[in-house]
Amino acid sequence: MDIDFEAEAKHFPERGRVFEFLAPPPNPALNVDKSVLLYVESLSVAFDGFQAINDLNLYIGDGELRCIIGPNGAGKTTMMDIITGKTKADSGVAYFGQTIDLLALDEPAIAQAGIGRKFQKPTVFEGLTVWQNLELAMAQERDFLSLLNAKLTAEQIINIEEILELIGLKEQITKLAGALSHGQKQWLEIGALLMQRPRLLLVDEPVAGMTHQEMDKTAELLRSLAGKHSVVVVEHDMEFVRNLSAGGKTVSVLHQGAILAEGTMAQIQDDERVKQVYLGE
Repeated sequence: MDIDFEAEAKHFPERGRVFEFLAPPPNPALNVDKSVLLYVESLSVAFDGFQAINDLNLYIGDGELRCIIGPNGAGKTTMMDIITGKTKADSGVAYFGQTIDLLALDEPAIAQAGIGRKFQKPTVFEGLTVWQNLELAMAQERDFLSLLNAKLTAEQIINIEEILELIGLKEQITKLAGALSHGQKQWLEIGALLMQRPRLLLVDEPVAGMTHQEMDKTAELLRSLAGKHSVVVVEHDMEFVRNLSAGGKTVSVLHQGAILAEGTMAQIQDDERVKQVYLGE
């Protein structure tokens, strides 16, 4: 297959977003003795006088699946930007485990520590096959062309096959990523992140534009990741959140840059404050 690598690169003007998954494996210094993977305390940031994050406190358990909801402008994206080093906080603390100070690290170092982020719009190499996308995600510290020409070890091949099975694209390995459905592209990008074995995944509105069937498969995929990974999902689709948080999983409601309420989906739906500011009652 002839691939125009230069043309492919033009699809990705924001280089940092594409190559986050090329980071080395998680930092061995990560310490989760307290069973809390992410600590965010008294976090604040303002932009031109607007308080985007206001004394935010958030704690994500090791292996937890957490849904975060909130109206537009609540600070959800800014919160993820701070955690991943894209935006610097004005005050507060954010720790990955007991020892890694996220506010002291830049974006590449945070990715190397074991935090992967998936943006709303899937960013895959559309001119490469599904297999090649995952192969590229696994490779480390080599130039672009050599990444695709390098020989994989038996262990790496098994790893790719396991990820393909997990994301439901085992029958699509020779298919160009550009020919996949929207939902399949989202799953492929999740698979690319998983190739680097992140301990924490931040997933931004994964089901926007998906069919109901794709939404159900996405919920199943994200639930399957919990335990081995901590997964934080920011989402607006309440039906999807109900599905994803079934079984008593915690849902956090963000409002005006702070946590308004936390609890099961049933508790959140019965909270009068949430009804007023988010659910429209």
